[in-house]
Amino acid sequence: MFPSKHIHKTSYTKREIYQGRHRFEHWYVDNQVYFITARCSDRYPAFASEETKDIFWDRFLHYSQEAGFAWWIVSLLDNHYHVLGYLREGKNLGRMMQRTHGSVAKLVNDILPERRAPFWRSAGNRDYFDGCLRDAGQCRRAYGYTLGQAKRHGVATDYRHYPHTRVNIKLERGLKRALELGAFLEGVPYKRYEG
Repeated sequence: MFPSKHIHKTSYTKREIYQGRHRFEHWYVDNQVYFITARCSDRYPAFASEETKDIFWDRFLHYSQEAGFAWWIVSLLDNHYHVLGYLREGKNLGRMMQRTHGSVAKLVNDILPERRAPFWRSAGNRDYFDGCLRDAGQCRRAYGYTLGQAKRHGVATDYRHYPHTRVNIKLERGLKRALELGAFLEGVPYKRYEG
């Protein structure tokens, strides 16, 4: 059974299938819990300094508030980040990501030893991945994955000892509210999330 949610998709190509693979696309869905991740081009450690991490946090917090994106948890490492949160109006996702990534790239590039261009983008114009979460189980896995980033990357033994893994909304509280709002994209299959 498919939900009554309207799904607006964008992609850098009009072909749905290319070389036997489904095209990369962004989905803009109202009343949705999203898992978002992005990495610097060539895995460059653009956020190795506290100064560059501060730039990320300043811009991310500003543009997520502007978009009405209620972030639950974010983990920022030296060359990538993960975020889980709720967005009421899906149309705001693209603008939030464009402004966050554009301003972060500009401001961080201003202080790096040499400019990075592209800053985020990888093959196929993939500058970030956004996943519409399908159910509570997937939400729990994404939350735990984000919470465990500092330990997984050897930065800290516990996320509470790493200042760049930040919890804004605890899992059970966010999950309860998401279920009340029907904020999961149940019934829409996606191989990445099956199993």
